[in-house]
Amino acid sequence: MTKDIDKQVVKSKKSKKKYSKETYIEWFKLMFKIRKFEEKALQMYGMQKIRGFCHVYIGQEAIAAGLESALIEGDGIVTAYRQHGIAIGRGVTCKAAMAELYGKETGIVKGKGGSMHFFDKPNKYFGGNGIVGAQIPIGTGIAFAEKYKGTNNLCVTMFGDGASRQGALHESFNMAMTWKLPVLYIVENNGYAMGTSVSRTSNVVELYRMGDSYAMPSEQVDGMRPDAVHEAVARAAEHIRSGAGPYFLEIKTYRYKGHSVSDPAKYRTKDEVKAYQDIDPVKVTEKELLTGKFATAEEIKSMKEAILAEIKEAVEFAESSKYPDASELYTDNYAEGDYPFLT
Repeated sequence: MTKDIDKQVVKSKKSKKKYSKETYIEWFKLMFKIRKFEEKALQMYGMQKIRGFCHVYIGQEAIAAGLESALIEGDGIVTAYRQHGIAIGRGVTCKAAMAELYGKETGIVKGKGGSMHFFDKPNKYFGGNGIVGAQIPIGTGIAFAEKYKGTNNLCVTMFGDGASRQGALHESFNMAMTWKLPVLYIVENNGYAMGTSVSRTSNVVELYRMGDSYAMPSEQVDGMRPDAVHEAVARAAEHIRSGAGPYFLEIKTYRYKGHSVSDPAKYRTKDEVKAYQDIDPVKVTEKELLTGKFATAEEIKSMKEAILAEIKEAVEFAESSKYPDASELYTDNYAEGDYPFLT
């Protein structure tokens, strides 16, 4: 492993806390489901069943798992376009997700959003946003609404390391700290903004330190372990719900695939990829299920088979669903009826 890789990998350690058998199993099942969904999405893209942009979450699954187990009902999430895994963690079904990738009317947003623009109001999942960094002020606004309504909820606002360069982040951080908004900012630092490494775009490579400019509590988290993510999110959520204002987490993770399906990822070495695959969250958690005697090999096999069957059903569902009617172009659009420049 090179020195550069050493700097990027957060040393993976076992959690000092003990979690229940059920928690470890749920973490594993969700991560395995996301992994297999994304692998199938890539396969279907290669068969030209899925078109347009497609950014998969393979390698980053521990974030989705640890995040959900630490939140409470009513908390919201808004994120960027590498978002299938976060959406599935929120409760979007594999059927609705796959149908959306296919552009079918049975998709989570009726086939109108595609890979980057899921939305699920019942589960307070606010997307899936295609404009880099646009979700940062959106999440800040959602948090403002929660405070205005006097709820105990927070809004998790997620973005990539590339989006941390956007000016809207600083405006949002400043407003959120000034008004003590209930927002948890998370940068999923997978090391690359498209094909450009963090070290080539910023003198500050430990991104959590950006919170220091606003006296915002912040920390760096091992994003390859669901327990580490869970503990950090739970700690941040407790701070936020106390009324103390925002919290900022830099969750260091890695994507095994390119930025999108069109990216061959030639800017990385095989050694670098292997360094992360050695601490793969799905494999590590499966091993912990066995060593902790939370599940037998036969029970794990049964879990996997059930999830693979679910993914297969999702593909069949997407294949058999219809494309939206052309008239759907004119529905679900925001329009000002008396706008004077339309005739």
